[in-house]
Amino acid sequence: MRRWSTVMALAAFAASLSGMGPLSMAHADDSPEQAFNNACRTCHTIREGDNRLGPSLYKIVGRKAGSLPGYNYSAAMKDTDFVWNEANLARFIANPDEVVAGNNMKPYAGLASADERKKVLAFLLSAGAR
Repeated sequence: MRRWSTVMALAAFAASLSGMGPLSMAHADDSPEQAFNNACRTCHTIREGDNRLGPSLYKIVGRKAGSLPGYNYSAAMKDTDFVWNEANLARFIANPDEVVAGNNMKPYAGLASADERKKVLAFLLSAGAR
């Protein structure tokens, strides 16, 4: 029993040194930026001109869907006829196939958590997406 408690104490100490202790994890999980990083950053950035696997989301609000110069969109996205606004982004984050069938967002199928979707949208609206 004493050995187990020593191992647990060392593990907790190591976690606190790495910044991954319970307090920092709770803070990170509440962050809109962290929600974006967890769900979107693999393919997208919010930096102007920084297209990756997905297009840059810089100033996406007000932009016609599928229209960012220099990015090779799917035919389905190019053929859409709407402008990105808060409502369209919220729906797309929740279920991209429902909004634009035939998009190239695979394997992303949507963000199930309404709270996480709100955080991602809040991050986009506050971090250069307007």
